[in-house]
Amino acid sequence: MQYQGVLKKMESEMGRPIQYYMLFDNDFLNVNQVLDKELQIDFIKYQCLRCGEDLPIFRQGFCRNCFFETPLAGDWIMRPELSKAHLDKEDRDLEYEKKVQLQPHVVYLANSSSVKVGVTRKSQVPTRWIDQGAHEAILIAEVPNRYLAGITEVALKEHVSDKTNWRKMLTNEVDDEDLLAWRDRLKPYVPAETMEYFLDKGGEIHMDFPVLQYPEKVKSLNLSKTPSYKGKLKGIKGQYLIFEDSTVFNVRSNEGYYVSLGIS
Repeated sequence: MQYQGVLKKMESEMGRPIQYYMLFDNDFLNVNQVLDKELQIDFIKYQCLRCGEDLPIFRQGFCRNCFFETPLAGDWIMRPELSKAHLDKEDRDLEYEKKVQLQPHVVYLANSSSVKVGVTRKSQVPTRWIDQGAHEAILIAEVPNRYLAGITEVALKEHVSDKTNWRKMLTNEVDDEDLLAWRDRLKPYVPAETMEYFLDKGGEIHMDFPVLQYPEKVKSLNLSKTPSYKGKLKGIKGQYLIFEDSTVFNVRSNEGYYVSLGIS
């Protein structure tokens, strides 16, 4: 079985276990069906997700020029407290920024490698948690725009991490945490500006990833250095493919790479 196309973030669907899909222009692959099979990945060329040109990918699937031009890579994406659409101020494309920033956002706690605070659009729950490889998560607040979510996250990350240790996440060195207790503990640090949006109710949400075998140590596959790789797929967690030889492949960090996928 052969697939070919540009890599993009895997789509996911909540289930027991979570279902993963790779989408191509004229086809799609349910990645769960490849578990315990040999998967061959061959890098063919680059294809920038914005201009479509065969140019080296700089970040987030974009060539260098597109990365600094597209509104999909504005600073407010990674730092929501920099959002300005609620002030009617443009960063790169005000129409796009209003569409994304001026909608309900949530502040949450997720446990991927340890407890971390994060922000996402309400419409991205639980996708965001799945992408991070979190096995449990809980909502802290639901606010009307991205800026308010951002300032809440900034306040809370003084008291809890906002990073994921991807190696611990992939080796499953993760302890269960009482996220309700964490939420109560962090409540006093929620800014006055967003306290009215704090969520006292709602319990933990749990994610079940399709992993047959976790690696003891991980070695990351870089297609720029290793353009051809073959291995037996043993799991999918976050946006990573996990192979029997402990190789892991981050699909999202390889967006914009045009590849051939062979399954045997």
